[in-house]
Amino acid sequence: MSAPSRLGSPSTLRRSANALTVGRSVAGLPLVLLLQLGQPALAWVLLLLAGLSDAADGWLARRAGGGSSWGARLDPLADKLLLAAPMIWLASNEALPVWSIWLLLARELLISGWRAQASSGAPASWGGKAKTILQFLSMLLLLWPPSWGSHNFCLNMQHLGWWLFWPSLILAFSSAVAYIKPRSRIDRH
Repeated sequence: MSAPSRLGSPSTLRRSANALTVGRSVAGLPLVLLLQLGQPALAWVLLLLAGLSDAADGWLARRAGGGSSWGARLDPLADKLLLAAPMIWLASNEALPVWSIWLLLARELLISGWRAQASSGAPASWGGKAKTILQFLSMLLLLWPPSWGSHNFCLNMQHLGWWLFWPSLILAFSSAVAYIKPRSRIDRH
C-alpha cells in the first residue's frame, strides 16, 4: 500500500497542507497579543508550533505527490505573516532596529509581488528556505521566555537570537537577488 493511501487521498492531503498554511498565516495576531499580554511562554510555544506546521504542510504536500499552486503561493506568504508579527513586536520594544524590519518587510513584499506573476508560484529557493529557518530560530531565541532559566541563560539565548537575525537579513537579500536575477534576464529578451 502506498503512503498516500494510508494517509488519505492526495486531495485530502493537499487540503490538510493548505489548512496548516492558513492556520500559520493567522497565527501572528494571537502571537502578538500573547506578547502584549505578558505571556511569553505561550507566545513562544505558538511560534514553535506554527513553525513546525511549515514542515508538516510540506511533508503532506509531498505525500500527495505535490502541493497545489495555491499552496505554493500561500506558503511563503504565511511564513512572512507569521514572522512579521514577532519582528514588529521586537522592533516596537527596541530589541531589533526598526530599519532592519522595514528592509525585511520591503524585501518580502517585493518578492511576493514577483511571485504573484510567476505561473508556478515561484517555489522557495534554498537561500529563501535557509533565510526562513534562520528567522524562525532567531525569533524563537529572541523571544525566549525569561522564566525558562537563569537570568544569564535567558540573556544568552536572546543574544544568540540577535546574532542569528543578521545573517538572516543578509540571506534575505541574497536570495531576493537569486529570485529576481533569472527573471530580469528573461524580461530583457
